Amino acid sequence: MTAHPSKRVYIASDHAGVQTKSELCAFLESLGLHVEDLGPHDTTSVDYPEFAHLLARTVVDDANAWGVLICGSGIGMSIAANKVPGARAALVHEAYTAQMAREHNNANIIVLGARVIGPEIMKSCLRAFAQTPFDGGSDGRHARRVAKLEA
Repeated sequence: MTAHPSKRVYIASDHAGVQTKSELCAFLESLGLHVEDLGPHDTTSVDYPEFAHLLARTVVDDANAWGVLICGSGIGMSIAANKVPGARAALVHEAYTAQMAREHNNANIIVLGARVIGPEIMKSCLRAFAQTPFDGGSDGRHARRVAKLEA
């Protein structure tokens, strides 16, 4: 197996995730990834669905990329992103769920809660997500299930 095929990552947050987002951008770049920050760029209160939808549409339109969303809990961003057809956003809390999101669900967006987990755990989640390829399953079961998500 090889790592996630894309070196391009889009990232966005709400006001609760802005500070963490800056640190995570630098971390992702240290892994050799090209990161594009879709905002916001300050801690002024924003409506998170706007940023979740922007990132999800961007990721879906760029099949060679994946995305990172950060809000206070991660819940609102994951709900909003998954409204975009083709987006498979997974809220994760540690490296194992990040790995499984990629390996079994072919997630193309990882969602993190800035008020739930700290930056070091977030980095371990991002590393696992970036390094884990989708595995359709030896019998095709994971690919079949992902196809049903897209139907």
